[in-house]
Amino acid sequence: MKAANLRVKERLETLGLELEITILPDAVRTAKAAADALGCDVGQIANSLIFRDLDADRALLIMCAGDRRVDLARAGEATGLRLGKADADFVRAATGFAIGGVPPVAHSTPLTTLLDRSLERYAEVWAAAGTPESVFRMTPDDLARMTGGRWVDVAAD
Repeated sequence: MKAANLRVKERLETLGLELEITILPDAVRTAKAAADALGCDVGQIANSLIFRDLDADRALLIMCAGDRRVDLARAGEATGLRLGKADADFVRAATGFAIGGVPPVAHSTPLTTLLDRSLERYAEVWAAAGTPESVFRMTPDDLARMTGGRWVDVAAD
């Protein structure tokens, strides 16, 4: 396991969650690639998407099912923030992880988190575990507990 995976594992353990990190043979940088590697539905992949609060220059984490896209206008309405896309350098600075491996926890700075209701369709979902080739499985309730996130409808129709 890499140092990034250990950070995630330690944070999960601190939260009382004993969830196994799976290291895949290759990087899975898209929800489709992850679903194919895991043999699950694309929607079961909980994408960790970082957006930039353009006024405060802070990061916002939105967890969304892999078969959906975040509607930036809806996300702005849900938060009252003016949101924009975040580039790779901003994501790494805000989370401590590279795009493709951003987990829902263990970030270098505390992040406000929104959980799109599209994830509630499944009994189990998968999220990145700190690197593009690592994932872990949890319930949507586990995801809410570990992130302190708020359930909202921010996926595009």
